Amino acid sequence: MTAASPVQHVVIIVKENHGFDNYFGKFPGADGDPKLPASPNPPLHDPNHRHAAWLTRATTAARLGFGEADIPGYWALARQYSLCDRYFTDVAGPSTPNHLMLVAAASPLVDNPPSGYRTGSGGPVYDLPTLPAQLDAAKLSWGNYGGYVFDLLKYTQGHKLPSQRFATDAAAGKLPSVSWVYADHGLSEHPADTPADLAAGVGNVTKGMQWTLEQLKAIVKGGLWPKVTVFITWDDWGGWADHVNPPQVEKWTDGTQFRFGGRVPCLAIGPYAKKGHISKAQHSHVSVVKYCEKLFALPPVNARAASSDGMEDCFDPAQAPLPPPTGL
Repeated sequence: MTAASPVQHVVIIVKENHGFDNYFGKFPGADGDPKLPASPNPPLHDPNHRHAAWLTRATTAARLGFGEADIPGYWALARQYSLCDRYFTDVAGPSTPNHLMLVAAASPLVDNPPSGYRTGSGGPVYDLPTLPAQLDAAKLSWGNYGGYVFDLLKYTQGHKLPSQRFATDAAAGKLPSVSWVYADHGLSEHPADTPADLAAGVGNVTKGMQWTLEQLKAIVKGGLWPKVTVFITWDDWGGWADHVNPPQVEKWTDGTQFRFGGRVPCLAIGPYAKKGHISKAQHSHVSVVKYCEKLFALPPVNARAASSDGMEDCFDPAQAPLPPPTGL
């Protein structure tokens, strides 16, 4: 893909806290673990997924998985477009550091900051180069639909649209060049944090999947399908067991593994995504940043992005465009 590509919009949908084996362990042709016991839906608790838990994951990770009956829409998308089974988070830890990687290809954290970070009150603010700043410099547009991590970055503080606004904008055919899209907590697929959340059905993966499909439906309704690429990925490993150990390419300040973190699903969707393809190439959250940089002819945000792949294995820009997803 280049700046001359028919693709004019990139949509990055970020769901929460599920690993590859946890969602696609039984997917035909993928490198998954089909022997994991079935998880209740929603999960009964939120597994520990902090950095310390990641380091002991071989013996302490939750060994449960979901099947096609739980997330049929995700499996259908994997059959129609590209599914990555070597896509790793960039930080061997929880949400916030990995959300930062998806915006800035960098994280000064290996764990979440103090209480209050989700509202931007109580967490630190980092002055880092960002993909939004690159887009602004190139006179291209971007949008944050519901993402808290933008308030932890100096450049993007205060730039937040409601999560629900994305479907409205997409259905009207009016999306920015790059959109980061996050569901409200109840539909993010993040397992319930409290008994009250669990009783309310928070963490139900089927309902979370349905929300994601509604975002795709809005994109198609707005006539944007011929010129869009959509990535659906999960922010962190969630504390779930995965049989693939990520390579170590960077260490944290204490000498433990920083990058890469756990393997998570990533679906690459669009008219130029390879049909029914399982990508075996190594990807990470930074690869999505690099895809945007290459598509819009932007300079690398940092050395990490410069050395990353750009999701090339998932796309064939010369192919006949694929139709929109069926069954929306």
